[in-house]
Amino acid sequence: MSMKICLKKDRYKILALNTFIFAIGNFGSKILSLLLNNLYTKHITPTEFYIKNLIEITALFLLPVFTFCLTEAIVRFGLDMQYDKKKIFTTCCIITILGLLLMAAFVPFLRLIPFLKPINSYTFLLIVYIWASSMRSLCSQFIRAQGFVKLFSLDGIITTLTLFLFSLIFVSYFEMGVEGFMLSVIFSDACSAIFLFFAAGLRKFFVWNAFDKKLGKEMLHFTLPLVPTIVMWTVVTFSDQIFLGNMRSDRVELGSSVAGLYAAAAKIPNLISMLSTIFFQAWNMSAVTEHNAPDSSVFYGTVCKFYESVLFIGSAGLVLFVKPVSIILINSSNFPEYSTVYIYTPLLITAAIFNCMSEFLYSIYTVVKRTKNAFYTSMITCSINFFLNIILIPKFGIYGAATATLISYVSCYFIRLIDTRRFVPFSVDITKNIINTTLMLIICLLTIFNVKYCCVYSSFLFFLIAGFNLYKLFGFSKRKRKNVSNSQHLLR
Repeated sequence: MSMKICLKKDRYKILALNTFIFAIGNFGSKILSLLLNNLYTKHITPTEFYIKNLIEITALFLLPVFTFCLTEAIVRFGLDMQYDKKKIFTTCCIITILGLLLMAAFVPFLRLIPFLKPINSYTFLLIVYIWASSMRSLCSQFIRAQGFVKLFSLDGIITTLTLFLFSLIFVSYFEMGVEGFMLSVIFSDACSAIFLFFAAGLRKFFVWNAFDKKLGKEMLHFTLPLVPTIVMWTVVTFSDQIFLGNMRSDRVELGSSVAGLYAAAAKIPNLISMLSTIFFQAWNMSAVTEHNAPDSSVFYGTVCKFYESVLFIGSAGLVLFVKPVSIILINSSNFPEYSTVYIYTPLLITAAIFNCMSEFLYSIYTVVKRTKNAFYTSMITCSINFFLNIILIPKFGIYGAATATLISYVSCYFIRLIDTRRFVPFSVDITKNIINTTLMLIICLLTIFNVKYCCVYSSFLFFLIAGFNLYKLFGFSKRKRKNVSNSQHLLR
């Protein structure tokens, strides 16, 4: 029994250690990546920024469709000891390459879609962009599944540094705009894929005769329901920009320039998503390895409580300092329009909280291999987002888009919370969530309407959120230690 208690402690230590390793390797690179927005907004107009984001949206849409989300399978199956690693890597590589060849034939037909007209001149670069991205993703996710977390983190640093270097060359020095951005990403991803292939010795895992048709079918059975899920999630994340860029209204200003400003504002909540990504890299590994533990629901519930508290405290702090942060991340020296984007971010920051928590619940679908449920919940979220965008954007413009995003993410979180607990019945504190959300929305409104003494009120609410969550965490930890102590006492 004492051995089981030690193992319970170890899994939290392993999760914390992996998170720490990923943080060391990724935090600096993620910050540097965010600072690239300063470079882009200095050299790219709001209209061009919208085109840049439209290219990213299109790539994010095409990647899961033509690579069949096999990077998800490479992690899930790669962490499972019963599968041969050579078969996994070889099978994923061959299927992915076949899919990318289909993608190259399909992309030229995108010019037939009216709202994609701005990116028609970037067809060839888009194909290369997707190839480079998918190859890098395939290699990096495989080494993560192999447990090479330090190499994975090192690659994150190298990739960001090369991206920064190429951006300075193509975007800043040669003033190539959107084309310069695409070339920077292509060269950076290609360097990363080559580095990982040789540094991790992936050549020994790629053997033509290791291709396994049966394993390929099993992986595709796992990932194919994820394709529409990820596609719809991309639509939810970026559809508001497309609506802003293409809708017309007599009440508010809309168009590609407004969509570009919204896209710039949406970069600030990426600070929250950045922390979430670092945590998820470690959490996905622990979620799979601990799934079969008899008390896995306790483990999931404990991590969920801590994760939620960190998200709300961090987000409240970001809203409090949103103006100085926006000055650092968004450069308005050449294009003054960017100077006002900070007022649109508070609602998007709150939306990012629920997006991150929805992603946490998504990991449960992956672990229990119920990816169809992820598809159903994403479809509902996508429908809500579309409906609200159509209603709110013509009336409220950017604020309408931000509100639609927030409501759709909140809806997704609660739908998934109810659904996932059928598979892993972990405990949740709904009252705590409601209190946190209410306080966050008050801070948002104070910032948006620039209320007198806004900074004072927001500071008070930030400390209230921090104190409330720390009290909850301290009380939970104290009870947990007491339960462990009682267990040890019974053993004696």
